Amino acid sequence: MEPITWNDFERVHLCVGTVLSAEDLPNAREPAYVLTIDLGPHGIKRSSARITRHYTKEELIGKQVVAVVNFPEKQIGSIMSQCLVTGFADANGDVVLTAVERPLPNGSRLV
Repeated sequence: MEPITWNDFERVHLCVGTVLSAEDLPNAREPAYVLTIDLGPHGIKRSSARITRHYTKEELIGKQVVAVVNFPEKQIGSIMSQCLVTGFADANGDVVLTAVERPLPNGSRLV
């Protein structure tokens, strides 16, 4: 693993947002959802997330997630992903979302 500098880390904007909606990503190679997330001052953004093993669409609504908000947009299937929702792979390789311990204002940045 190549080390990064503190300045490199400071450039990554990891922020909290609340999931407003979750829909199936049509024609995805692997099952995925399209999440619409309220990121406060960073706006409402969409993201593709392969999290269908651990989460239903219904339980994602209102859930706070941690997302990288300063990546460039990326075409993923039929949608333009505007942020990257973060998580960790479990023993089977299925993603478990990064979560916050208590409710935070949307747009709060990791410090």
